[in-house]
Amino acid sequence: MATPFNLHLLETETVPAPTDTVPLRSRRARGIAVHPKVRTRGHRWYLRCKSALDFSMALLLAIPVAPLVTLIALGVKLTSRGPVFYTQSRVGKNGRPFTIYKVRTMIDNCESLTGPRWSIPGDPRVTRVGWFLRKTHLDELPQLLNVLRGDMSLIGPRPERPEFVPDLERALPAYRQRLVIRPGVTGLAQVQQPADTDLDCVRRKLSYDLYYIERLSPWLDLRLLFATAFYAAGVSFTTVGKVARLPEPEQVERAMEHLVGDAPSARRLSA
Repeated sequence: MATPFNLHLLETETVPAPTDTVPLRSRRARGIAVHPKVRTRGHRWYLRCKSALDFSMALLLAIPVAPLVTLIALGVKLTSRGPVFYTQSRVGKNGRPFTIYKVRTMIDNCESLTGPRWSIPGDPRVTRVGWFLRKTHLDELPQLLNVLRGDMSLIGPRPERPEFVPDLERALPAYRQRLVIRPGVTGLAQVQQPADTDLDCVRRKLSYDLYYIERLSPWLDLRLLFATAFYAAGVSFTTVGKVARLPEPEQVERAMEHLVGDAPSARRLSA
């Protein structure tokens, strides 16, 4: 089975990190590494209200989005074989799996020969219409249904596929901490970092995810919604960050170094 960063997949479903089953005091006594936990700083009232706000906004957005999705569906149907929409299993809050909805941008049944794998630059599996949809992120619009169902938030960490999570948790012990809130359609990592291609990309995005969780606030979410509009229009990551006054990459990595650590070694990538 193909894997995203050349690590052999030993499992296909999420499992607790190895130290999760050992009490904190026992872990310290046995000399097992104890990783600090991400903490939400202030605005706890907003975290409690976020689900209701997400539902209301998704319901409002669904009205103008519905005819647009209809046009997109027609374009996909006329230019490639297979279903217009596709579903995929993703890992949600607290490791709970859910089904995500997207517009199909690749050839039908594209993983029948390769197995689960990340997309790569110039991926030959992407259709002509799919290339445009991915560039503008219009293929993500059906995820408003996930927000209405309560599986996702409008803003939060990007949900990962369960086939990849066990290896990511072993390589990055803090990875599971990004699951303390619901995943998002967009988020700090999504508008500031390119798509994952290797483990170091995942580590950088994890820094952004945990940074967002610690500083979650209505003001930050408003800036991220604003940034997402620019990002979808093709504006560069650097410009998006400056216009929306988002934190610099060095600031994010420095703030989250105690949780994420340094970049993984090449040895771990090829293990």
